[in-house]
Amino acid sequence: MYDYHHLRHEKHQTRSKRALWTTLILTAFFTIVEVVGGLVSNSLALLSDSAHMVSDVIALGLSMTAIYMATRQPNARFTFGYLRFEIIASFLNGLALCVIALGIFYEGIIRFIHPQDINLGLMLTIASIGFLVNLTLTIVLSRSMKEEENLNVQSALWHFFGDLLSSVGVIVSAIIIYFSGLLFFDPLISLVIGGIIFTGGAKIVKESTLILMESVPEKYNLDEIRASIAAVEGVEDVHEMHLWAISTDHYSLTAHVFIDDKIQPFCIILAINETLKEKYGIEHSTIQMEEAHIHPHGEYGKEFLRHKEEEELQEHLGQMELRQV
Repeated sequence: MYDYHHLRHEKHQTRSKRALWTTLILTAFFTIVEVVGGLVSNSLALLSDSAHMVSDVIALGLSMTAIYMATRQPNARFTFGYLRFEIIASFLNGLALCVIALGIFYEGIIRFIHPQDINLGLMLTIASIGFLVNLTLTIVLSRSMKEEENLNVQSALWHFFGDLLSSVGVIVSAIIIYFSGLLFFDPLISLVIGGIIFTGGAKIVKESTLILMESVPEKYNLDEIRASIAAVEGVEDVHEMHLWAISTDHYSLTAHVFIDDKIQPFCIILAINETLKEKYGIEHSTIQMEEAHIHPHGEYGKEFLRHKEEEELQEHLGQMELRQV
């Protein structure tokens, strides 16, 4: 190991790895079947689903790469290891979903303007097989998510959830067209599928972007954590505070604190770390202890010292009044 880290910066996800290998093999096989079936039957809804399946193969490849990268230990260049690649893969997967959805919208509009004949029998057969395959894969990934929280796997799950809905949409479309002869239901269903896919993709893009921008995770309230640190005996002020996610369920916090020089600094930092761990589950924290006269921080430090001197003066005057009484 390059350096000692008290919190591991690598992640081993056995269940997620097995689930992704299973889905990758089945998806690659069925993608070929669905692409051929969509071309032969001339169904846009089926081709929309097959296009999404192609993206699934790419998405799963990225997800698998992220899981293997996450097992690599930190080094002199990547001190947090390769955990962040999980988020990059999620971002690319979500972006792929949005692009595919836009392509489906475009083709759907074209089909509305120029309806085309469809081989309903082949369309319905392949869609039914696709429904069973996608249902199985969605269940496999859902169970994996329950055991190992992972935005990367969640993005893959959204792909298959979209596929499952796509299969349902194609089946419904084929049945309606068979009984009514209204061909516009094929592009109509594809537009609905595109909307669902875009929604899922946008959600993944948003979540991964927030992590890449190192925003405060939604599960935490920074002001509440600041107040908890300030409540620790010996802490007089908390500033320069940052909280971000390296990857899903892997958080880091840094903060500067002005401390009371009459209290042992190591006791203060130990109490802060215990508070963060027990109250918020944050185990990776870096606290810089400061004395306002030595680390003034410009106007902020001057204002803190003025406020502190006023409090000490008020306390001194109060003690004098008590002595006179």
